[in-house]
Amino acid sequence: MSVLVYTESDQGVLKKAALEVASYAKAIANKLNTTVTAVAINANNTDTLSKYGVDKILNISSTELENFNAKGYADALKQAAEKAEAKVVVLSSSANSKYLAPLLSINLDAGYVSNVVEVPTEVAPLTVKRSAFTNKAFEIAQINSDIKIIGLSNNAFGLVETSADTTTEDFTPALSNLGVTVDAVDKASDKVTIADADIVVSAGRGLKGPENWGMIEELADVLGAATACSKPVSDLGWRPHGEHVGQTGKPVATNLYIAIGISGAIQHLAGVSASKIKVVINTDPEAPFFKAADYGVVGDAFTVIPELITKLKAFKAQ
Repeated sequence: MSVLVYTESDQGVLKKAALEVASYAKAIANKLNTTVTAVAINANNTDTLSKYGVDKILNISSTELENFNAKGYADALKQAAEKAEAKVVVLSSSANSKYLAPLLSINLDAGYVSNVVEVPTEVAPLTVKRSAFTNKAFEIAQINSDIKIIGLSNNAFGLVETSADTTTEDFTPALSNLGVTVDAVDKASDKVTIADADIVVSAGRGLKGPENWGMIEELADVLGAATACSKPVSDLGWRPHGEHVGQTGKPVATNLYIAIGISGAIQHLAGVSASKIKVVINTDPEAPFFKAADYGVVGDAFTVIPELITKLKAFKAQ
């Protein structure tokens, strides 16, 4: 028996989320007195997983799975779970994992709990704490099925290094009838993605126009952050729709979320509430975002942001 963990990669590079779910899986494995088996699909280098408690890696190299396909990935993980005799499967809360988890649940006849934020408090039956109602409350859930699937909320557990004597085995699952296939995916390789970012710098209509986004990108670059925007900004075409965060866009669960010129509509706040520290910069002291923020700056972004960039660059140069 083993705890199985799906370690996601992007263009062959393991994501930070892969290391977090591996850390989490190790914590569960310790409670169950068992081992951790990781599944890596088309990853170029899996050596890092040995630092996070992974005992065995099932390495899948498949041209059919070069681009994400929920059915194909669910089929591959089902066969990996059967091979490892896994009773617990751990996934991240990425968009891809949320697509494939229900399919994997059906394939394994397993119970699935998403948005889990802590290591199980009990293992018989497996009892987990999860966020609910757009992160406004917590729920204690029991998984009573023989096989259990846990979707770990992003940045909920963190990275915990636990060295292991890791072995790697090539694994070739039998794939058929994948349904919809993707021929190619074009991605910017030099930008931090919202899904993988520890820090997100987001801006709204307070920036007055797309021509002013240079300072947002510069601040993000200094912080090693991803850039994002509010819904009105993406609707106006100032920024790509892929940068829209909020309840109707991409949810954000970062360690630091900086909102610049965003008043804080309820849909936006719901989508970013899982972030650990929220900072707002706005000229309006009555902006709703100030009530939800951990720190606030009442001021003009066109004055505050350049000064902040200067201070951060000076600090990094020390």
